[in-house]
Amino acid sequence: MMWWFHDGSDWWMAFGALWMVVFWGVVAAVAIWAFRVLAGGRQETDSPTEIAKKRLARGEITLEQFEEIKKAL
Repeated sequence: MMWWFHDGSDWWMAFGALWMVVFWGVVAAVAIWAFRVLAGGRQETDSPTEIAKKRLARGEITLEQFEEIKKAL
């Protein structure tokens, strides 16, 4: 009837559980990071002025419209 006697294995079980959580957390973080890298990563957005310059270069807006956009910004 020595079932109540603990030889310190409680701490090892807690330590093992902690490492399991850390391990799976790292695995999940690496998986998310890899997915983001393979999916194209972050796309940087252009400033409004850069967008207007590109539209002017493509001929979507005239020079007067571009100047209006610049003044408004």
